[in-house]
Amino acid sequence: MTAGELAEHFEVSKPTMSAHFAVLREAGLVEPVKQGRVITYHLMMSVLEEAMFGFAQVFGLEVKATETPTKTDANEVNPTETQP
Repeated sequence: MTAGELAEHFEVSKPTMSAHFAVLREAGLVEPVKQGRVITYHLMMSVLEEAMFGFAQVFGLEVKATETPTKTDANEVNPTETQP
């Protein structure tokens, strides 16, 4: 699915969707993998897991860590972005 196709599901334009992915990339939450003109984004689970632990601590919840790969096919964000 391209960024444009994904944008159709959220009532936003392709440039807006691309801008959101740029913010996520800069925050270290996704890693872009470019293949030709297509970019596939992968979730960086280690960063997301750290954020979730932080939220849990704020609310006084006890959470145990599990081993999680930082990037796998299961963590792949399906949307892709076609580069001009």
